Amino acid sequence: MFKHTWQYLLALLVGFALIITVLIVLAAALIYPNLPSLDTLTDYRPKIPMRVYTADNALIAEFGQERRAVVSLATVPPMLPKAILAAEDERFYQHGGVDTLGVLRAAVSNVLSRGAKEGASTITMQVARNFFLSSEKTFTRKLNEALLAIKIEHALSKDEILTLYMNQIYLGQRAYGFGAASLAYFGKPVQKLTIAEDAMLAGLPKAPSRYNPVVNFDRARLRQLYVLRRMHELKYIDDAQYADAVAQKLVIRKAQQNGVDVNADYVAEMVRQTMYERYQDAIYSSGMKVYTTLLKRDQEAANQALRQGVLEYDQRHGYRGPEGFINLPAADAERQSALDDALQDTIDVNGLQPAVVISASSKRVQVYSKDYGDISISGTGLQFVQKALAATAPSKLAIRPGALIRIQKLPQAQAWRIAQIPAVEAALVSVDPKTGAIRALVGGFDYNRNKFNHVTQAWRQPGSSFKPFIYSAALEKGFTPATLVEDAPLTLTAAQTGGEAWEPKNYEGTYAGIVSVRTALTKSLNLPTIRILQAIGPVYARDYVTRFGFDAARTPPYLTMALGANSVTPLQLATGYGVFANAGKLATPYLIERIVDQNGNVISQTAPEKLRQAIDPRNAFIMTSIMMDVVRRGTAAHAMQLGRNDLAGKTGTTNDQRDAWFAGYQSSLVAIAWIGFDQPRSLGSGETGAHAALPIWMKYMGSVLKGVPQTLPPAPSGVVQVVINPLSGLPVSPGQSGVPEYFDQESVPMRSNTPDTPTDPLSVPDGTPDASKPVAAPEAQPSDSSIPAF
Repeated sequence: MFKHTWQYLLALLVGFALIITVLIVLAAALIYPNLPSLDTLTDYRPKIPMRVYTADNALIAEFGQERRAVVSLATVPPMLPKAILAAEDERFYQHGGVDTLGVLRAAVSNVLSRGAKEGASTITMQVARNFFLSSEKTFTRKLNEALLAIKIEHALSKDEILTLYMNQIYLGQRAYGFGAASLAYFGKPVQKLTIAEDAMLAGLPKAPSRYNPVVNFDRARLRQLYVLRRMHELKYIDDAQYADAVAQKLVIRKAQQNGVDVNADYVAEMVRQTMYERYQDAIYSSGMKVYTTLLKRDQEAANQALRQGVLEYDQRHGYRGPEGFINLPAADAERQSALDDALQDTIDVNGLQPAVVISASSKRVQVYSKDYGDISISGTGLQFVQKALAATAPSKLAIRPGALIRIQKLPQAQAWRIAQIPAVEAALVSVDPKTGAIRALVGGFDYNRNKFNHVTQAWRQPGSSFKPFIYSAALEKGFTPATLVEDAPLTLTAAQTGGEAWEPKNYEGTYAGIVSVRTALTKSLNLPTIRILQAIGPVYARDYVTRFGFDAARTPPYLTMALGANSVTPLQLATGYGVFANAGKLATPYLIERIVDQNGNVISQTAPEKLRQAIDPRNAFIMTSIMMDVVRRGTAAHAMQLGRNDLAGKTGTTNDQRDAWFAGYQSSLVAIAWIGFDQPRSLGSGETGAHAALPIWMKYMGSVLKGVPQTLPPAPSGVVQVVINPLSGLPVSPGQSGVPEYFDQESVPMRSNTPDTPTDPLSVPDGTPDASKPVAAPEAQPSDSSIPAF
């Protein structure tokens, strides 16, 4: 039997050699001259996806069917090429494209095993196949592959061929080349790979789907161990390196993780749409890099602030019950299958992991997560759902075995809590008021759940956050911060409101009598604001606010505009507040800073835009001084917890608490926070701008302004500081006590000898001082360069 086998082998080898000889002669005469040109290889231009970055070079997203990160032999760790050779072609540097010894060895192995189980493709042959040929298993294709490999070997050096292979080969997870695979599987550049990770990647070319560690880690691990063993046998690694590599525990990046440096999905989609309009499908393969105006630290702070604010709101309004229920089979094998099936299509939503309840009591809940396995939750982790764990809980609310719920990892190691996906939405955007550069943008709680960008697409009523624009218009018409206005009930006709008759009220339902303009805005009083709009005229106010970038068509000229019954987007509101922050100049927001081609050439650069003087700088300064009072002692006084004296802004709450806003700024940054439901409904009693939106703004600004020196805006020429009698709003006589106030020097009221004489026919004094500690009156004089702490 053994003798006959060897005779069979010998005859086979002799015949095989004769066939090869004949084929080579025929190929040289007929096929070789007709092989395709190697221009594709000598001028290699891989399909590289478009990548989007922050201004400080953090990756936001990539768009393209093929993930690529082109590498060179000089930049990869030295063990990676050796791992590839050990796995795929140990004689690569000895053969001429076709490894004759390898072919003979494979033939012998296949005959002995009675089947075609071992191939003999060299790295060069794989390059030929990947660039020029199909994957069909025919003799003609194999012959062409071998001849092309020989042609490639004559045209390129070994290192050039290996570089092409390392960048072109498909390795699963949409990753082409080892640079992209390193990011896809390990979340780090190829330069930081360990020997164990080198071996894992080197094992993929044989069968990327079969050895994909994300899909089947155990099978991938066996392939990795084979590669490490071959590296050890070939003396590429010594005993200690081999032992360390075998022992290393690999951490594989999960399939849903996208390998970015900072999460900014809404920004990424904005960029993709803009780029597609310019370059069409070329963006997916030409390797362009788009650098945005975002800053990594700002975007991360915005993500965290919005997430925390939404989850805190959700906690305040109770548990709504499990997302669904599944039947749990009694048998362990069937139960595991049911658990995996139930969780297969559910995704993580901003850190809220899907899980199925295995057992539940008021003290402990056992759950199964597809990413974390069995988890036990107790103590504070159950506080949010205590009512759902009670024996009397309604069936739709009850947490019981089979319930599909959400769990959230707490800051403490290995600690979890039961949570839920919030029903409410939110948005946060920040802009540099001096340039218009967008520094952070979060369009919603989770892009994968809701792709609607609330920063740019949500037209919502701004509520009282719109009042500063009405007050700015009033200053333009001759009002001053000291002008007295009546805070008393008012009835408006349908013609005045553009709808139905209206009896507006203040938020707390009380009235202060006579107040100054400064107090009216600081305390966000509705009735004085409506009277101010009556005095200046709704049409004038509508035309005036367009200077800030608002749409006239979405700002009907009715008195309801005083309370923000018009429509704006958060980005529009940021633009408008930027005018106050930038001494009256309007900077148009922009997102794309520059576009760079595959070779590093800048093909588009955002040119600095000449800023437009939207309002008088004196007006902007005085409005800022009032909005600083909003923060210091008005509706946004909680913001003083940040320990800064240079913040200004305004809360906003719409009718029935359907929208909550905070719009605020420091001289270097404007930020807008909004929270509400997509289908407008009440946020709940007490959920005002100060309670629901301001904490988001504070969390963000507190983070990004850390270490930024406090900066008070300088007073422009023409602004004077005058000591006034708060009872009358008029300057006091020299030597008399009063409070300091800012005025445009053209609008300083005339001094009166009667301190309590009103200056506005709509008001009478109420005896309430508008500012704090009285001071002795000097003559009217230009203001100093900073705003005093009133």
